[in-house]
Amino acid sequence: MSGTNKNKPDYQVDGMGGLMAYVFGLSGLINVLALTGAFYMLQIYDRALASGSVSTLLALSALAIGLYVFQGMFDILRSQILVRLGARLDRRLAPLAHKVVIDMPRYGYSTAEATERGRDVDTVRGFLASPGLIALFDLPWMPIYLVFVWLLHPMLGLLTVGGAVVLGLLTLATELLTRRHAKEMMRSAVLRSAVIDSNARNSDILHSMGISGRAVDRFERANRRHLDTQTKTSDISGTFSGLSKVLRMMLQSAILGLGAYLTIKGELSAGSIIASSIVTARALSPVDQAISQWKGMVAARRSHARLKETLAVITDDDGLLSLPAPQESLTVEAITTVAPHTGAVLLSDVSFELKAGQALALIGPSGGGKTTLVRSLLGIWPTLRGAVRVDGAELKQWPSSFFSEHVGYLPQDVALMDGTISENISRFADSPEPRTIIRAARAAGIHDMIVRLPNGYQTELGPSGMALSAGQRQRIALARALYGDPFLIVLDEPNSNLDAEGEEALMQAITKVRARGGIVVIVAHRPSALQPVDMVGVMQNGKLVAFGPKEEVIKPPAPQLVRQTPERVAAAE
Repeated sequence: MSGTNKNKPDYQVDGMGGLMAYVFGLSGLINVLALTGAFYMLQIYDRALASGSVSTLLALSALAIGLYVFQGMFDILRSQILVRLGARLDRRLAPLAHKVVIDMPRYGYSTAEATERGRDVDTVRGFLASPGLIALFDLPWMPIYLVFVWLLHPMLGLLTVGGAVVLGLLTLATELLTRRHAKEMMRSAVLRSAVIDSNARNSDILHSMGISGRAVDRFERANRRHLDTQTKTSDISGTFSGLSKVLRMMLQSAILGLGAYLTIKGELSAGSIIASSIVTARALSPVDQAISQWKGMVAARRSHARLKETLAVITDDDGLLSLPAPQESLTVEAITTVAPHTGAVLLSDVSFELKAGQALALIGPSGGGKTTLVRSLLGIWPTLRGAVRVDGAELKQWPSSFFSEHVGYLPQDVALMDGTISENISRFADSPEPRTIIRAARAAGIHDMIVRLPNGYQTELGPSGMALSAGQRQRIALARALYGDPFLIVLDEPNSNLDAEGEEALMQAITKVRARGGIVVIVAHRPSALQPVDMVGVMQNGKLVAFGPKEEVIKPPAPQLVRQTPERVAAAE
C-alpha cells in the first residue's frame, strides 16, 4: 500500500518521550533503593551483631522498612504510568491502524492479514505493561550493583561482571536464533487466520455440500504448521531462559563461595558475603527476566515496526481545500487500472464524460472490466494512469466527506453492517435526520416492508444482514446508496436479486436522480436496467469499445425482407 497524499497525520502520542524519560529516572531510584537489603544485611552482621546493640538493630530495621516502602511505592507508580501510557497509545493509534485495516483488502491483502495488522496496537500496548519492558528499564542501572560489589572486593566485582557478560551473550544468542523462527511463526499465524476466516464466511457452503470435514483438515494442517513454528521458538527461548536461571544460581553460589574464601583470608567481613550475594542476584535479575520475556519482546518489536509501516501509508485530507458541492460532470481521462494483488492490467485507456442528469449503463461480457471500472470511479482501486474527475477536480483533491455526502454505491456483493436498518441506511451517521432516512427508503421502495417488521427501522440485521432475504438486503443497500441525495450514484448489478416490484422501484429511483441533476452509473446484465438510462458503454477485455447515446449504441435489428410468394399472398388474404 502507498499513500497518495504527502500530508501525513500526526500519530505521535503526546508527551510519550517525556514520560519515558520520567520512567527511566524512576527506575534509577527503584534500583538505588533495591540496595536496601544489601546495606541492611551488611550493617546487621558487621555492626548490630558485633556490638550486640538492640537499639542499633531496631534503628536499622526501621530505616530498612521505610526504604522498602518507598521502593514499593515507586514500583507501583512506574507500573501504573506504563499501563496508562499503553492505554493512551491505544486510544491514539488504534483508530488510525483500523483505518488502514479497512483499506488493506482493497489493495489485495487478505482479511486475515488486515486483522493481524489491527492486533499490532494490542501487542505494543500489552508490552508496555509487561515485565519485559520493566526489565529493559532496569538493565541500564546494572553498573550500580557492579560498582557496589566491586567496592566490597574487586574479585567479587570481576566474578559478577563475568556472569553478566555470559548472560548478555545468552541474550544475544536468543535474539539471533529466534529471529528467523519468529518471522515464520508470524506467517503461519496469518495463514491459519486466513483459513479460519474463509471457513467462517463460507459456513453455509461447507455444510450444504458436506465438505466441513475437509475444511477442518485444511485448518488442522495450517494449525500444525503454526504450532511447529511456535514450538521451535518457544524451545529456543525456554532453553536459554533455563540456562540463564541455572547460571544465575551458580553465580550466586560462586559469589558466596568466593566471599567465604575471602572472609577466611581476612579480606572480607561476614556481612559482605550476604550483601554481595543479594546485590549480584539483583544485578543479574533484569537479564534473566529479559531472556524469559524475549518472545514477548520480539513480538512487540515486530508489531511496532509493522505498526510504523502501517501508519506510514495513512493520508491526511484535513489540509484539502473544501470544494463546492459537485453539480456538473464526471470525467474519466484515459485511466488504466491494475489488480492490486497481481499487477495484471484489468482496465486500459478508458475515457468518457457524463453531464449532470445523465445515466450510463455499462454492459458487456463477464470479465470485461465493468466492476473494475466502477471501483476505479470510486477510488476503491487507484488508477495506474489517467484521472477520474468530478467537476474538473481529481478524486484525490476531494476530502473524505465527498464520498459520505455526495456519492452513493451499491456493490455487486451486497454488504450490510451489524446494526439496525436505520443505521445502515444512514451510513451510521452520528445524528441522522429521520425524514432523510425515510425518504431514501421510499425512493428504494422498501419503506412499507420495513414498517411491517416487528421493530421497524430499529430491526437489528445481525452480521452481514443475514436476518433478511437477498432481495431485501439489496433494496436496503439501494436505500443506503440513495441516502442524502448524492450527486454520483454507482450501482453494480443492482437488480440481481430484485423481483418485479423491486425493479420498478429501481427504475423510478434512477429516473428521479436524473431529474434532480444527479449522475448514475449502473452495471447491467438484465435488459430492463437499460430502460431509465440515456447513455450506454460497452466493456470488453478491459476496454470501452463503444460509448454514446443508448439509441446509437444499441440499435434494434433491421427487419428482414420476406419474399412474397403466391402461396404467402393467398395465405395472407
